[in-house]
Amino acid sequence: MPVWNRGFTLTWLGHSTFELVTSKGTVVLFDPWLTGNPKCPEARREVRRLDAIALSHAHGDHSADVVALAKRLGCPVVCAYEASLFLASKGVTTCAPMGKGGTQVVAGLAFTMVHATHSSGFEDGGAIVYGGGEAGFVVTLEDGFRIYYAGDTGPMADMAVIGELYAPDLALLPIGDHFTMGPREAAWAAGKVGAKWVVPMHWGTFARLTGTPDALRAELKRRGLPVEVVTAEPGVALS
Repeated sequence: MPVWNRGFTLTWLGHSTFELVTSKGTVVLFDPWLTGNPKCPEARREVRRLDAIALSHAHGDHSADVVALAKRLGCPVVCAYEASLFLASKGVTTCAPMGKGGTQVVAGLAFTMVHATHSSGFEDGGAIVYGGGEAGFVVTLEDGFRIYYAGDTGPMADMAVIGELYAPDLALLPIGDHFTMGPREAAWAAGKVGAKWVVPMHWGTFARLTGTPDALRAELKRRGLPVEVVTAEPGVALS
């Protein structure tokens, strides 16, 4: 059954990896962790086509497949400047670096990089390489519909900034707790961002990630917020 019914599909591939296919057929992969991701369906581990990758930060559970995909498919990687330097050192020649507060058009879509509060470092040969500031993205589709991909983050005052400046229609928010926001914090964030729909992410992958969509619904109800929580199933497209 259609949810937002705006001509695009959004498919959760487990953890924080999402595939976006716009109404014009543009394919974007957010934080690609396919290899070793226990929640990614086996049939979706192989990617045949990409128009862009959006990388929020450098941790392996978000960046593991960026190098291989970008080199094989030749697609732009929208990421922090420092992340682009690391990726270039691994042979990626298609990075589209940017900074928080900036907007650039990649593959016909406007990517605005926004703040997140977390950390960011690539693991490389036993060392940690700084990957630039952790971030989120507000992506404006061809028809003006806006998707906020929060990345890994805790609650922050910038949620209100994102809501006021960019007014996203749909928010992809982490709810797992321990490493990111839990349901309580995510409900507060949803109120500040003001999106009509929230798709939870970064939950259920490991035992430590205890937050659930039902707990988020309960927190939203407690706050009296009319936000629809859309529970995604790995590999099943939402439209």
